[in-house]
Amino acid sequence: MTLPAWLAAIKFNDDGLIPAIAQDHESGRILMMAWMNAEALQLTAQTQTAVYFSRSRAKLWHKGESSGHTQTVHDIRLDCDADVIVLSVTQAGGIACHTGRESCFYQRLDLSGQTPEWQTVDKVLKDPADIYHSSDAEKATPKTNETQAHDVIHSDVNTNDTTNRSILQQLDGVLAERKLADADSSYVASLYAKGLNKILEKVGEESTESIIAAKDFANCDENKNKAQYDDARHELIYEVADVWFHTLVGLAWFDIESDAVLNELGRRFGLSGIDEKAAR
Repeated sequence: MTLPAWLAAIKFNDDGLIPAIAQDHESGRILMMAWMNAEALQLTAQTQTAVYFSRSRAKLWHKGESSGHTQTVHDIRLDCDADVIVLSVTQAGGIACHTGRESCFYQRLDLSGQTPEWQTVDKVLKDPADIYHSSDAEKATPKTNETQAHDVIHSDVNTNDTTNRSILQQLDGVLAERKLADADSSYVASLYAKGLNKILEKVGEESTESIIAAKDFANCDENKNKAQYDDARHELIYEVADVWFHTLVGLAWFDIESDAVLNELGRRFGLSGIDEKAAR
């Protein structure tokens, strides 16, 4: 198929994709980065709403189709090398990130200490559980890929099936697939490429962050500052989810599925903790 001249001028990569950066039309803040193929870019131009291409699912996805956080496109720009797109958008709901934050770029590198560390500097504006499960219509729609770093959770797991067990089983399958994927294709594939020590380092890092989040939450008083209390609660849930997720990646390294852990918990159910420990 012959592309129109304006699309033919673009240097898509070997996979037929180009990175697209969404920038807030008013503030100029970078909200997110995703990928587009020629069809996604053409639809974006035609509809003036952002349409991206999910690499993990190999299909188009309309930003906000499950969350309601659509992006109205005011301007489309191409860089000097013709290999990066910038969209000037109005973000519906003021939330572009699947974590419930304004921007996907909510971590800042702190260089003040002896060792550089990533710090979370943006608050959660809305609990992701409220975003993606706030209506019957959204519950009936499988979640699309509205994330890059944690693409496994939001693009490959069918959240239409909301039981914890099924989500874990779906994650097992995705994590197994990622072991064979190119390191540049996803966050999890990059962890596998870096080896077990890096995965274990992430488990420890996320565990520490969950401890800090728990201590912060413990110091909040719902009656004195409800907004602060809610933010701290959301942060704790988010950090614990990161611990669970990276622990599953570690298990998958050894080809151990989540069912093995669930079965062990099931074996212990109803047993005295003291008796169970003594029986080891």
